[in-house]
Amino acid sequence: MGVTEDLADELARDVIKAIEVTGDEMIVSDIQKILGATSQTAEEAFLTAVRVRRANIKARAVLLDKLKRFKAAKEAAADKGDG
Repeated sequence: MGVTEDLADELARDVIKAIEVTGDEMIVSDIQKILGATSQTAEEAFLTAVRVRRANIKARAVLLDKLKRFKAAKEAAADKGDG
């Protein structure tokens, strides 16, 4: 990635961590305003990085849930076979 994308991604990671700690979703808007006032390119890269990272987090959670369900179903089937 270029400098803009690298910096925006690093900031997005830090913002997502801050949201997890504080529960304050407005952090994204606050940072967006600061970036937008100084660099529209940085603002767009930041928002893209936040969206991509959040989508990835949600997708991984769904995948993990599906794998847990599969494992539980497989174990339940094995337990039924033992009885």
